[in-house]
Amino acid sequence: ARVSARASTSVCVHVSVCMRCLVCVPDRPKLTDSYTEDTWMKLRDAVSAIQNSTSIKYNLEELYQAVENLCSYKVSPLLYKQLRQVCEDHVQAQILHHTESLDNLSFLKKMNRCWQDHCRQTIMIRSIFLFLDRTYVLQNSLLPSIWDTGLELFRTHIISDGAVQSRTVEGILEQIERERNGETVERSLLRSLLGMLSDLQVYKDSFEQRFLMETNRLYAAEGQRFMQDRDVPEYLHHVAQRLEEENDRVISYLDQSTQKPLIATVEKQLLEEHMSAILQKGLRILLDENRVCELTLLYELFSKVKGGLTALLQAWREYIKSFGAEIVSSPERDKEMVQELLDFKDKMDHVMQRCFQRNDSFINAMKEAFESFINKRPNKPAELIAKYVDSKLRAGNKEATEEELERILDKIMIIFRFIHGKDVFEAFYKKDLAKRLLVGKSASVDAEKSMLSKLKHECGAAFTSKLEGMFKDMELSKDIMIQFKQVCYMQNQSDPSNIELTVNILTMGYWPSYTPMDVHLPTEMVKLQEVFKLFYLGKHSGRKLQWQPTLGHAVLKTEFKEGKKELQVSLFQTLVLLMFNETEEFSMEEIRTATGIEDDELKRTLQSLACGKARVLNKTPRGKDVEDGDSFQFNSDFRHKLFRIKINQIQMKETVEEQVSTTERVFQDRQYHIDAAVVRIMKMRKTLSHNLLVSELYNQLKFPVRPADLKKRIESLIDRDYMERDKENPNQYHYVA
Repeated sequence: ARVSARASTSVCVHVSVCMRCLVCVPDRPKLTDSYTEDTWMKLRDAVSAIQNSTSIKYNLEELYQAVENLCSYKVSPLLYKQLRQVCEDHVQAQILHHTESLDNLSFLKKMNRCWQDHCRQTIMIRSIFLFLDRTYVLQNSLLPSIWDTGLELFRTHIISDGAVQSRTVEGILEQIERERNGETVERSLLRSLLGMLSDLQVYKDSFEQRFLMETNRLYAAEGQRFMQDRDVPEYLHHVAQRLEEENDRVISYLDQSTQKPLIATVEKQLLEEHMSAILQKGLRILLDENRVCELTLLYELFSKVKGGLTALLQAWREYIKSFGAEIVSSPERDKEMVQELLDFKDKMDHVMQRCFQRNDSFINAMKEAFESFINKRPNKPAELIAKYVDSKLRAGNKEATEEELERILDKIMIIFRFIHGKDVFEAFYKKDLAKRLLVGKSASVDAEKSMLSKLKHECGAAFTSKLEGMFKDMELSKDIMIQFKQVCYMQNQSDPSNIELTVNILTMGYWPSYTPMDVHLPTEMVKLQEVFKLFYLGKHSGRKLQWQPTLGHAVLKTEFKEGKKELQVSLFQTLVLLMFNETEEFSMEEIRTATGIEDDELKRTLQSLACGKARVLNKTPRGKDVEDGDSFQFNSDFRHKLFRIKINQIQMKETVEEQVSTTERVFQDRQYHIDAAVVRIMKMRKTLSHNLLVSELYNQLKFPVRPADLKKRIESLIDRDYMERDKENPNQYHYVA
């Protein structure tokens, strides 16, 4: 019952002994001094034969019976004492001498043979004295079993010898170091010797401490050397290989208790001591090159050491901020900014899922980093995201299917969430949406409404109320035009016109503000406008119609030498082209006088007709720019492969002035929001300090604002008698009812 499991597996000796019961036990011989002495001599001879590896003269069953007889006659104490003495004498004789000439490996092999022989002999002896071990020894708890006695004697007289223990440990350490250097060693030898140290209970004191010290020294030097000589990906693979080797070493021959301190030592010297260097030297390269395998390995290794994931998290956050700031802060990259942000977000998401195991801390750090860098440049990212959405929702976008477009819009919404100035996005999105709806350039009504639904879900109904109103206006306009054509169109007209009129009724509060422009319309157009005006005001009293010629467009039927064509043009282009029904050539001044179009708009219009790809007019003199002295002729030789030709509407392109105007309107709206928030807070609180008022404003306002701007609005409200300062405390405000 007390035989060590490790020792019993080291040596396999099969001894067949009959464990007889009282029924078959023959009559015991009478106990006499002569019998006792003869029996002991017989047993001692057998033990000596075992220890000297010679043949035993007696039958093993006979020897077992002799021990049983002696134990039955109460001579067990003497028998146990004599057996221990014989074993001790033999072990003392086995002390390893004259081994100085042996190299370490030969010494280890000799030591192992000595241990294996001792184990085999002890097991054989115990088999003979099994009755003694299971009766007398088992009943005396202070006495060690025969097996434990053998271990004690070997430990006391052999392994405790300073020279023997030192050479044994040094030899084992030398073999392990050779294996770490790539040489092949006898693992079975190391397993047996380390098992010996463990069974003798000297493993930790004699070997493990020295082993861990040597391991620490080896990997400390190796870590310093490799960090200087190798790049980070190679270094990470080396660390992973070293950890795998050490784990295999534990499985193969080290004691299991050594695994934890051993792995901790390797991780400390190869990882913990070099975390900052690894991250500074290699993280950006790994992320830039999208090295998924190495990033996964980096995360797995850093998760093993104290503070590893925290350091990686911080470096990951700083990388995203730095890389993202390069995209956002460079005006020359504005055209590609949104696409680069989407690609960057996809890349970081892929790293998060594949490499960082969707760690919540890393996900939150990524969101924080994106929100930080994307708002370093106020307003511009919001404007460009709105324009990017416009480019994807326009009818000219043929690069994506409906499913792909939906995925793109979902990705854009992720970037949109990081923006603080969402009112800037709203302003530009509304302006672009208006163009798409009015000019019929929207790729898909379903896609438009899907985007609107996403914005409503993200920002609330108040954010999208005006946008929804624009769609409602377009739908109502269709119904109105059906009624107009069915009931009132050209009613009581003796001379029906060949012009087909379509009108969109826009609620001024929903749509962007447009500067009205008076132009000279043909008589037929003016007459049609009046007809529609009478029809509409007859159905809706108390309303005022304001025509917006800058938003109008038309389809003209034209006849060239090649044949009939249809030209899809703006209203300004229409007014210019209709003049050529009267004569073949007009000067710039004549066109200006006849149409009433302002100079800049007229030049862009003539440039689109005479200097673009579809040149339905010829300009004299030739050139790309339109000047005051130019004259224009109808190009009857115009050719084109299409029947309906769309002439670029240059006046619809957004100018720098329009961008500035849109931004200024946003800032003006923000002032109104700030004023309303201040009055709302003061009306509820009646009296409030400056700091508390500013804090409340930051909580309520949904766009970024500077303290100086808030102070200006507060001063403005004080000047307008909405609130007043406390006479004794200037930092205290009172609401004026």
